[in-house]
Order: sequence, then C-alpha cells, then structure tokens
Amino acid sequence: MRVSLSLDEQTFAEAEALAWKLGLGRSELWRAALREYLELHRGEDVMAALNRVHGKNTGTDEDLRREAARRTFEANEW
Repeated sequence: MRVSLSLDEQTFAEAEALAWKLGLGRSELWRAALREYLELHRGEDVMAALNRVHGKNTGTDEDLRREAARRTFEANEW
C-alpha cells in the first residue's frame, strides 16, 4: 500500500542519513520505524491491562521498595 508522508527538512535529512548508514531504502526505514512505534504502543496496552487487573501503582521506585520491604517484614516471624 502506498501512503504519502510529509516531513520537515531536518527529519527527512536525518532519516535519509540513517537509512544510508543502515543500508536500507527509505520505505524499509519508514516501515521499520512504524513497526517499532506500533510495538511500543502495543506494550502500553499490555501495561494498561495489567494496571487494571492489579491496580494502578503511581508510586516511585522508592515507594515500591518500601512496600516490598514492609510486606517481607510482616510475612516473616521474628
């Protein structure tokens, strides 16, 4: 399928340079870039589903470590 794509000059020049460096044609580069972008967002869908199942966790890494330590501490007999 053919599509038309409008780019600013800098993006086009950078893409041309990368395609040349990788030994790809323009279409191959755009196809690979779009596949990677779609895969990235597919992963976001998976993360959103996991968050729905397990509840959203908006805490920081430090919050997560503290919670894990608290649960570990409570689970062990002293």
